[in-house]
Amino acid sequence: MNEPQTSPPPLRVERREGGVVEITLAREESANAIDLAMARSLADAARSLEIDGGAGAVILSGAGSRFCAGGDVRSFVSSGDDLPKALRELTMYLHAALGSFARMQAPLVTAVNGAAAGAGLALAVAGDICIAARSATFRSAYTAIGLSPDAGSTWLLPRLVGTRRAQELVLTNRVLGAELALDWGLVTEVVDDGALLDRARAVAGELSKLPTAALGATKRLLLESSSSELVEQLDREARSVSALAAPLATRDAIRAFASRRRS
Repeated sequence: MNEPQTSPPPLRVERREGGVVEITLAREESANAIDLAMARSLADAARSLEIDGGAGAVILSGAGSRFCAGGDVRSFVSSGDDLPKALRELTMYLHAALGSFARMQAPLVTAVNGAAAGAGLALAVAGDICIAARSATFRSAYTAIGLSPDAGSTWLLPRLVGTRRAQELVLTNRVLGAELALDWGLVTEVVDDGALLDRARAVAGELSKLPTAALGATKRLLLESSSSELVEQLDREARSVSALAAPLATRDAIRAFASRRRS
């Protein structure tokens, strides 16, 4: 009797030295398109990182030559009349993953190789630091198949590139190369293709050396700033910096920094 064949996991999660966790989208044969299994795995991995707080920084990349082609259109076709239900379930898990990435204290570094389209574009720019290979391209793609954006695209893009450019991206499906994406403010930096993962690891390694609680509080303040008035945000900042100053480790770090400044 033949043994039943099992599909390889759609995601690889690896803990590296220094508290850096690498997540790799691993459906290379499908351009790392997001099917239900990948969305579930991504939600589970992100939730674990949010809850256990053991990571100093997280890297998200795609296997092979493409970062992520967005939703798995082939699975959309096979869903037939159940497509609305299938998309609702898919977005439930994908949005849960993005929510956990936003709430976790560790910063997220995205390493974008090749095409990032649809939800792949949203995943790419969700990074606190987004590093793109020179071969990277960015495209919304939703309206080309009769859908509207998801995965936080309509929230993130206007804040990163401005409303007018966001309108152009999501309505016309314009493709941006890496250098133009950098010019628009969609990515943090552009590097040669062969240097992408090394650069992402170097950035994540430096971030992981910083106090994770301070990074997490800063991430939270930046997210909250988009929906708060100045006076409200000033109060949030005051409460946050005061709370972070309470632990003895913070005061030790401040004394060490002051000592270096005097020397």
